[in-house]
Amino acid sequence: ENSIGESNTECVFKTAWCNSLSSLFQVVHAHKPHFMALHCQEFGGKNYEASMSHVDKFVKELLSSDAMKDYNRARVYLDENYKSQEHFTALGSFYFLHESLKNIYQFDFKAKKYKKVTGKEIYSDTLESTPMLEKEKFPQDYFPECKWSRKGFIRTRWCITDCAFDLVNIHLFHDASNLIAWETSPSVYSGIRHKALGYVLDRIIDQRFEKVSYFVFGDFNFRLDAKAVVETLCAKATMQTIRAADTNEVVKLIFRESDNDRKVMLQLEKKLFDYFNQDVFRDNNGTALLEFDRELSVFKDRLYELDISFPPSYPYSEDSSQGRQYMNTRCPAWCDRILMSHSAKELILKSENDEKIVIYDHIGPNVCMGDHKPVFLSFRIAAGAGKPIANVHKCCVVQ
Repeated sequence: ENSIGESNTECVFKTAWCNSLSSLFQVVHAHKPHFMALHCQEFGGKNYEASMSHVDKFVKELLSSDAMKDYNRARVYLDENYKSQEHFTALGSFYFLHESLKNIYQFDFKAKKYKKVTGKEIYSDTLESTPMLEKEKFPQDYFPECKWSRKGFIRTRWCITDCAFDLVNIHLFHDASNLIAWETSPSVYSGIRHKALGYVLDRIIDQRFEKVSYFVFGDFNFRLDAKAVVETLCAKATMQTIRAADTNEVVKLIFRESDNDRKVMLQLEKKLFDYFNQDVFRDNNGTALLEFDRELSVFKDRLYELDISFPPSYPYSEDSSQGRQYMNTRCPAWCDRILMSHSAKELILKSENDEKIVIYDHIGPNVCMGDHKPVFLSFRIAAGAGKPIANVHKCCVVQ
């Protein structure tokens, strides 16, 4: 409930915050990771000017919570400088190291050396001067209609027992209009995401630093092929086009059943995707729609992903009583993903006797955590997995 003087926006933010922490701690308790990486996008919420004051409280609670008491080292990187339009990404990257984990090092991109990780450190505001990461906002000409938003990436590099890898926090461009996304297959927005993701992959394997395996995870904003989805869901429907009286611009599409009293199946507007039966996106985790999840296929030679066995991660209702309900704003899609290089795939320990040793799933299926459901990947790194990679064994002898 709202307290006196507290806006509804703040209440929603705090509810999502509490549910996020509770659900995260459940995953930590269940899997007991020795190294934990947490990547956040739109940190502070979409209304970050008003909500950024809550961020410090969130970080302090996360670091001091009983669930995290065995993690005696941490690195937190928060891009909070929202007044800098040129650089602000609203990304937050958290890394926690269990007390039992020995010999872990982080790469200094300026000194080009690995440094031993000790204690807990928080970096915020401007991250441009922090040598322990690379942060970049996409070039302005990448932005649709050249309108600045908070899209970009943060990269860190780690070395654990001779195994070196990059962790990249990423936020790609969203779909601005359902009607435009519906026009072509693939959509114009898909092309923009393709270009931006290619830019990130080229940056992290360029010649400035030694190549290592990498994991890229965050909000890719990958969407289902809208035209193919609509044509499939409304295969037996008739379409009515509504145009603006003054401009003749299409503002709404209505798909009706050919019989059954012309029942409305789908209404499509710029920010409306109102399909009459949401169960199709939830039943069997929505796997019937995975054939329309095509954006990653362009990168099949560069990126690998485990099989998806969870429902679309976006757009969930922000009503705290509707944890499983989707909003009727966009077609549900698997926006939030964990991808890896093919060499990183080889780092993951696989056991023929225990298929559950690698788990790719979502968090908080029944609680409101904002309009996205976080996803997680739990795995073990095979002993000595990094040693076949040239020169990696040398990484941990410096500082």
